[in-house]
Amino acid sequence: MVGDKGIKKFLVICIFLLPSLIGLILFKGIPIIWSFLLSFTKWDLIGSPRWIGLDNYKNIFADKDFWSALSHTLYFIVGYLPLVIIFALLIALLLNRKIKGITAFRAIYFIPVISSWVAVSMIWKWLYNSQYGVINYFLSLIGITGPAWLQDPRFAMPAVILTSVWKDTGFLMIMFLAGLQNISDDYYEAAEIDGASNIKKFFSITLPLLAPTTFFVLIISIINSFQVFDQVWVMTQGEPTVAYTEVLVVQIYKYGFKYYKMGYASALSWVLFLIIFIFTIIQNRLQKRWVDYE
Repeated sequence: MVGDKGIKKFLVICIFLLPSLIGLILFKGIPIIWSFLLSFTKWDLIGSPRWIGLDNYKNIFADKDFWSALSHTLYFIVGYLPLVIIFALLIALLLNRKIKGITAFRAIYFIPVISSWVAVSMIWKWLYNSQYGVINYFLSLIGITGPAWLQDPRFAMPAVILTSVWKDTGFLMIMFLAGLQNISDDYYEAAEIDGASNIKKFFSITLPLLAPTTFFVLIISIINSFQVFDQVWVMTQGEPTVAYTEVLVVQIYKYGFKYYKMGYASALSWVLFLIIFIFTIIQNRLQKRWVDYE
């Protein structure tokens, strides 16, 4: 194989990639193409899809519920993103130390990441219980009457955000930790010789050299935030605040599997894809101003 060129090398590569390519085409490629075609049809799972052109997309942008779901999604992102990135970075800084037992602490912080979202959401739903929840109990010990978290429109989405931050912080922490460990100690030693304080070293060395990691964390966090679903569905469905927490993916799920409007749900999915794509392009443009890979 080494040194082979041309069609022979290409065919050998294809043979080795074929099992993965078949799975990718069957379970990713075909469904994506089918959902795109379906977005131009009206289909209730009974009979054959009926072609209606751009009507689904026109109806989406004229639908108040879509704009409401989009605003809830953006509310989640604005509340979630700064918190999860800041906490992940702070914890990574704390765990980037050469002390005994530090590996165990890193593993502990990562446990929520590998936990099921359904299980985590059920536990936090119990914690938020206005009558029997642990959170309100501890608040009462210091003389504070806790709110009805998931029943109050003012606190329902913040409650979901806090749960999401708790679960996802460990995932981003690992990435920041990897970035921190790639920063040479020579920079810090030179800064100490110049008499730089820890704060000065953080803002002049750590943050600039973490820019590529921060950019990657920002990209994947925004993409994941637009697709938030599990915790919203488990924690707020059946609650009186459900209308205040309905995000785009929840709306897609409802139209597809509750109202059986598969064409409309597919169109919503592609609108969500377009929104994520636009945000990603904007971030890629902006990265040139603050990310240095050298």
